[in-house]
Amino acid sequence: MDINSVVSRDPEVVGGELVFSGTRVPARALVDYLKADHTLEAFLDDFPSVSREKAERYLEISLEAADLARTS
Repeated sequence: MDINSVVSRDPEVVGGELVFSGTRVPARALVDYLKADHTLEAFLDDFPSVSREKAERYLEISLEAADLARTS
């Protein structure tokens, strides 16, 4: 699953924030949930329009990008 099928940005959707593709759920919401010690399951329960696959892939892509930035 590539990044474009996981998240998208459109100035007409949630003010141009990065959202999970096909939803109005900001990707930042997942990060905020995890930072607040909530589980991925709690996030998925509260935002049923986001699939587990998209949420997990977003986290993987974020880790890959952080690792790439650290080694550059």
